[in-house]
Amino acid sequence: MKELERDLGLPSVLAISIGAMIGSGIFILPALALEIAGPLVVVAYALAGLLVVPAALSKSEMATAMPEAGGTYIYIERGMGPLLGTVAGVGTWFSLSFKGALALVGGVPYLLLLFDLPLKPVAIGLAGLLILVNVVGAKQTGRLQLAIVVVMLAALGWFTAGSVAGVERANFAGFFDAGVGGLLAATGLVFVSYAGVTKVASVAEEVENPGRNIPLGILGSLVFTTVLYVAIVAVLVGITDPGSVAGSLTPVAVAAEVSLGQVGVVAVILAAVLALVSTANAGILSSSRYPFAMSRDKLVPEALSAVDGRFGTPVNAITLTGATLLVLIAFVPILEIAKLASAFQILVFALVNVALIAFREGSDEYTPEFRSPLYPWVQVFGVVTGLALLTQMGPVAIGGAVAITVGSALWYLAYVRPRVDREGAATDAIRRQVGRQALGEVESERRAPPREVLVAFTKRVDESRERALVSLAADLVRPDDGRVTAVRFEEVPDQVPLDAATDQSAADRSFERRMAALAADLGVDVEADEVVSHDTKHAVVNAAAHRGVDSIVAEHEPLRLRSRLVGDPIDWVVRHAPCDVLLVDNRGYDDPTDVSLLGDGSTFAPVTVNTAEAIARGDDGELSLWFPDGTGTDRQRRTFEAYAAELSGLLSVPVRTRWLRTDGGRPTRPDLLVRRGSDDRLHDALFEDRVPTPGCTTVTVYPHESRRPSFGRRLLERLSL
Repeated sequence: MKELERDLGLPSVLAISIGAMIGSGIFILPALALEIAGPLVVVAYALAGLLVVPAALSKSEMATAMPEAGGTYIYIERGMGPLLGTVAGVGTWFSLSFKGALALVGGVPYLLLLFDLPLKPVAIGLAGLLILVNVVGAKQTGRLQLAIVVVMLAALGWFTAGSVAGVERANFAGFFDAGVGGLLAATGLVFVSYAGVTKVASVAEEVENPGRNIPLGILGSLVFTTVLYVAIVAVLVGITDPGSVAGSLTPVAVAAEVSLGQVGVVAVILAAVLALVSTANAGILSSSRYPFAMSRDKLVPEALSAVDGRFGTPVNAITLTGATLLVLIAFVPILEIAKLASAFQILVFALVNVALIAFREGSDEYTPEFRSPLYPWVQVFGVVTGLALLTQMGPVAIGGAVAITVGSALWYLAYVRPRVDREGAATDAIRRQVGRQALGEVESERRAPPREVLVAFTKRVDESRERALVSLAADLVRPDDGRVTAVRFEEVPDQVPLDAATDQSAADRSFERRMAALAADLGVDVEADEVVSHDTKHAVVNAAAHRGVDSIVAEHEPLRLRSRLVGDPIDWVVRHAPCDVLLVDNRGYDDPTDVSLLGDGSTFAPVTVNTAEAIARGDDGELSLWFPDGTGTDRQRRTFEAYAAELSGLLSVPVRTRWLRTDGGRPTRPDLLVRRGSDDRLHDALFEDRVPTPGCTTVTVYPHESRRPSFGRRLLERLSL
């Protein structure tokens, strides 16, 4: 793969960043913002610059860790995964293209103050010239950008310095009349004036000494541009009659005519045209690197990552971006679309801050040369304020951002997902956090093992299966010298009075003798009882509630078709029991020394861990942690192995990890398998397991609803798979 040449120094970095900002933000937007906030627009520009700082710091850090072409896309894709990477890449590419087109169309009205020219043909001609310059090479682009910025800043500096003396304090009367609402609305509008501050990160692969030049370029240009914006807007408000420039297509030219006369107008026109051409130039340069970087990651067709052998630039990506720019200028109402794209840009800045947190928390290989200060509070501030500003953009802008997001997501599902098998650092960070929380819960529950377990016999079973259930319950209560309550439940028809069926039978007495023998044999307290009722499932739940047991152990068989459709009585017990329920597919319990704990690719539920450990410890056995294999990434496997190692350190029995095939291969047959049931046992029956049934006794644990993970926790577990 051909690499891009590193030939952009700090002056070019500053020029690209400043040139990307000083455009529509100062020559077009002040007139619109004045209509919203009046003189308070000066504060709106300062506040917007402050709110960009978190994204600027985050991008500066990530750019030094990943100095690759693609900028925002690279950071969000690596941090949040291919789905959000696709959304960010496509959306930011469109956003920058829209803003480039707006800059050209917005610059032409200033030119028309001097020449009688048609707007769109001139804009298209300028766009074609800039596309050609970008194809020739980044070095030429950087040099052109530097020249444009120097001339532009000289003109703007002269306008500002020459106009200060004419500022009238009276023009700032009613400074706070717009209130907080007006201030936030104006800040949301002018926020896009600073969007270009981080554009240079998209060409980070072409920057010399990126660890130094990128942070200096981004942060230095932001401070400089914020001060310049505030100064120019303050002068613009102070030298013009209140309301005279609100809504104007050329507000800075109107102000220059008041303070500097016709010569000032010509200087401002020159600065405006250069600034807006500069914005378009930087937009083509940076936006074309998004499809280039996405192509290298197989998110868009491979042809877009081709680097021309003669010029050393991604010609196909530049051509696609240029063609889009020309179409937008010729056929689309650019101003409205640019506002929609700007709303998406605010959302992308919020995602950039989240991506940095993901890298810091979820990637051991993340080693930036520059680190953002005040982490993570700066990033949290950036996310919250970004989303707050997004609400000020109006329903149309928000709807447009949603449309771009949905379209990008559909592209991901149709094109990317079949080709790409990667995950972001955030996924691993979530997985690690879920693992740490699960380990803490296991350790907490180990300090309070079950003291009483109810073994519910709801049907006649032979003595070996009877012993198996009681032995399992005994293993659960033995660590805390607890008690097993073994109850035979007999159901009689509704028309039969319960009093007539309460006499103890020979079978009942035999059952009690067997339980007494088991108590002596197992070394635990076993209490035998018989319960007669008209409804067994209610009787089981009532017995558990009356005795205050910690768990119910009952035998069950896999649901047949009819039971799958209409439900099974034991499902009612699972849903209504006041405690955990352990359903046993009973195939014998003869001293299980090989106990396996089955996971679904996420962490193990604490109650299943403690159940499996108690069984293995009761028979001096070992515990195997089973994870489905064949679907996760290498990073996922390493994280699970680390989780398994920490879990092993908490347990009192030998532990080993097994990775199981999920393609139909049969796993090793253990003596007993423990697994967690879903919140709905019918769901377990209707859908196939990810791992084939091993052909041994299986204990399916259904935690009580008070011990089940919250919806948010389950969502995080699903996201981390």
